[in-house]
Amino acid sequence: MRRGTAAREHGFTLVEVLVAITLLSVLMLGLGGAVHNMGQAEQRIDARLALADEMRMADAFLRQSLGRVSLRRVALPPPARPAVLFSGSAQQLAWVGVMPARYGAGGRYFFRLAAEPLESGGTGLVVRFVPWADAPGFPDFARAESRVLVRDLRTVRLAYLDTEPRVPVWLPAWEPTTRAPDRVELAIETGRAAWPPITVPLRPLAASDASSGGAAFGGSD
Repeated sequence: MRRGTAAREHGFTLVEVLVAITLLSVLMLGLGGAVHNMGQAEQRIDARLALADEMRMADAFLRQSLGRVSLRRVALPPPARPAVLFSGSAQQLAWVGVMPARYGAGGRYFFRLAAEPLESGGTGLVVRFVPWADAPGFPDFARAESRVLVRDLRTVRLAYLDTEPRVPVWLPAWEPTTRAPDRVELAIETGRAAWPPITVPLRPLAASDASSGGAAFGGSD
């Protein structure tokens, strides 16, 4: 009798077991929710870091290639005056600039920046480039090397600052052929966020504009 009573005193009742299981289930649900929230927070942080890195890389590339623009004039058939190889609209831009060393062989290149469909799907902001040659116009960029600067692109809009008028004005397209704008601004929106505007002051290459006298063109950064 004593041995059976001692066994009952050291055991658990069915109610106690059910209460323990219930508490354990609540604890596991709480831990599962916490782990899920941590995973979502980590994904959001990774997405923000990837977006910030994409912005930084695109901004750096444009400032180094577009920010060092060639204003060398090329001869055109008469009666046209010699023109600068710079063409800009609201949706695309072509210029002669310097390839940043970290992206390939340095030196002057023809560049074109425009929205293009991507092989992986969607639209991207793509820069195409061809080594510079002494030619009276831009090359065919259809088979040029390319680099995707921005993925998941929704819209891109370019504007050009003209400082020739008494009151400087931003233009949706660049029409003068004998000079380049003072600055170019890009408004970019992706499926993830709208980017802060990227404004690039244009500086001529030292030997590309005889009238510049080596001075900076477009002000300071």
